[in-house]
Amino acid sequence: MSKQIYLAAGCFWGAEHYLKQIRGVLFTEVGFANGHTADPTYKEVYTDTTGYAETVRVEFDPSVLSLELLLQLYFKSIDPVSVNQQGEDRGTRYRTGIYYTEPSDLEVIRRVYDSVAEMYDRPLAVEVKPLENFYRAEDYHQDYLENNPDGYCHLPRALFEFARNANPES
Repeated sequence: MSKQIYLAAGCFWGAEHYLKQIRGVLFTEVGFANGHTADPTYKEVYTDTTGYAETVRVEFDPSVLSLELLLQLYFKSIDPVSVNQQGEDRGTRYRTGIYYTEPSDLEVIRRVYDSVAEMYDRPLAVEVKPLENFYRAEDYHQDYLENNPDGYCHLPRALFEFARNANPES
């Protein structure tokens, strides 16, 4: 039985590509989470007036990939103290966040969050909230870096290789 979590990590193109590399991730989909308008378009979200964060819905197999490891790997792909910015991308739509659908996941989320927070002398800027809503982004955003290998990405390419090797078969 699979589980899901919603992760906002700046621009969703690179975030999705990074997360897809992790063994145990079954499916990803990019979209917009926790905003206040119905069925937003990318153009609307880009204005930073809708309240949405660019987010990746991650479906994973917990028998292969624990939520704890998935979140640890998520934190390796972001600057967790940066407010509304990842790389050169700026705006509230690029904020970081962990949005959960199962309240029972909150204990693991808090444990990983607190362990990362201990490494910094400033508070983390990563939201931890229940998922309020999620709207799938337009088709051309899905699997963007697979379809556009030379497309823009704020993440270093070496991170993708790291993700591929982060959860080896035992």
